Amino acid sequence: MEEAQRRALRRGRARLVAALRVAPLWDPLEDRGLFTRPMVEELQSAGSRGEQARQLVIDLETRGKQAFPIFLSILRDTGQGHLADMLIEECRCLPAPPQLVDLRPVELELHGEKPNKSVNLPERLSIPVQAESERPRKPPTPAQGTAVDKRNHDLVYELKADPCGHCLILNNVNFSRDSDLSTRDGSDVDCEKLEKRFKALRFDVLTRRDLKAQDMVSELRKLAQRDHRTLDCCIVVILSHGCQTSHIQFPGGIYGTDGKPIPIEKIVNYFNGSNCPSLRGKPKLFFIQACGGEQKDRGFVVDCDSPSDKAPGRSLESDASPFQTPSGFVSWREASSGSWYVEMLDSVLEQYAHSEDLLNMLLRVANAVSAKGRYKQMPGCFNFLRKKFFFTCK
Repeated sequence: MEEAQRRALRRGRARLVAALRVAPLWDPLEDRGLFTRPMVEELQSAGSRGEQARQLVIDLETRGKQAFPIFLSILRDTGQGHLADMLIEECRCLPAPPQLVDLRPVELELHGEKPNKSVNLPERLSIPVQAESERPRKPPTPAQGTAVDKRNHDLVYELKADPCGHCLILNNVNFSRDSDLSTRDGSDVDCEKLEKRFKALRFDVLTRRDLKAQDMVSELRKLAQRDHRTLDCCIVVILSHGCQTSHIQFPGGIYGTDGKPIPIEKIVNYFNGSNCPSLRGKPKLFFIQACGGEQKDRGFVVDCDSPSDKAPGRSLESDASPFQTPSGFVSWREASSGSWYVEMLDSVLEQYAHSEDLLNMLLRVANAVSAKGRYKQMPGCFNFLRKKFFFTCK
């Protein structure tokens, strides 16, 4: 969604909350692909008509580039054209933004998953950088142990709190027999690495092991409902089997130990501005080690050889669900050393967290993982950050 459309929704929110008739909207919102049925049900459970309207308007900002025109069309189809006209007028009345220079689009990691090319992904976002001639640069703000003080203060998230924020790690290793999902040997290795790494990066780390889907949801909601006002960031790490699910914005799902899937989209939405207001405007990072299916990406022959995916004494496994229709791609995990993705992520954080921003480090991780073995693996990436993110190292 364009920034002018977002601002129009915010400026018109009070009038929409006061006048919007939400009941006729639910079916068209689902039929037109703006919300899934579970999302609609969550909106309906928000409370009164006004509270449902407020939640709907807030969540619309996250529904992609076609959300605004589709919403206007639905308003007209349900006899609420005057509200559509009001939003159009708000767009026209907004002042022109300052001249921006766009950087190359980047996508934030949905780690360990390579989405199927046939799946519609959300729009890619360009990160706008204000031209140097538009305003004088502010004096840089010193930071402990990082290179942030050498960069434009306005383009960098500030991490001043100690700890920086909460980090929740959900580590599923053993699955019920009824789930037909194998034991994830090596996941404890991943978990231990990330516990130590994020503690060193000044996060308060909480680990939960072997949770059913509903218990995972409970832990995620507890974290979202905490008071983050004095903190600067939040991290969620999930290590489990994965699958493909229907989605609008974030592909993939994660299994609980009972074999029930949780859509990534649902997990991310627990931490949006309406469900977790104390994290509004603050970076929320999701690191997920899971598969999107059983399909093995064999890559193609290139000039240089990549390392073998087998070594003496090592057992190579995937995090795909064995009964899933093979359409997504596997991510690889070794019982003795953990998953390829977490191994590389931990290594890159150790070497570069003191000097490089997160997205640059994720490029290093993707490059290292893609060249690791006989089968190929490419971590997925989705980015909705507005600024550069630098960890603060101890």
